[in-house]
Amino acid sequence: MKRHLKLMSAALTGCLFATLATASAESYEVDKGKSKIEIAAKATGHEFGGSLKDFKITASGDMATLKPTALDFSWNFKDLDTADAKRDDEMIKWLGGGNPQGSYKFVKVWSKNGVDYAEGTLTIHGVSKTVHIPITVKKDGDTITTSGKLVIDYKDFGLPLIRAMLVMTVEPEVTVSFTLVGKAK
Repeated sequence: MKRHLKLMSAALTGCLFATLATASAESYEVDKGKSKIEIAAKATGHEFGGSLKDFKITASGDMATLKPTALDFSWNFKDLDTADAKRDDEMIKWLGGGNPQGSYKFVKVWSKNGVDYAEGTLTIHGVSKTVHIPITVKKDGDTITTSGKLVIDYKDFGLPLIRAMLVMTVEPEVTVSFTLVGKAK
């Protein structure tokens, strides 16, 4: 009888720990209307920006620590609007034409000197690179806001330097900033 009670107790304890371990990992539903994903670039004599108008995202996190546990993000470059239709068309050609896609897949989160970093794989133009993005996660009531900024060099993704009219060059460093607003569900 004692052995049976010990086994039952161990089984119940195991179930309790398993339940507690998964209870704080929740899906995160992003509100695209309140979220922003933007780029900033510099070219000879001027700067320009763009905003991603649509994207796909699935995410989850640990609500106790506000750390991400999973994130898959993808987009179509045709949804990147720089407020200049000609520039947007040239961007699609530069990316190889057709329907160019990009994606980011979260791998892990880690901290250094009080800053959280999301490590993941960024894929652009068919080339994947590991990136580390400093992130900030805040909770206000049931709303969770995740923000971050990353500078990428588009040449690292097999893309050529952008030159026009022999004198204008788009610098290879592009800043991507994001604010994702959503709720745990």
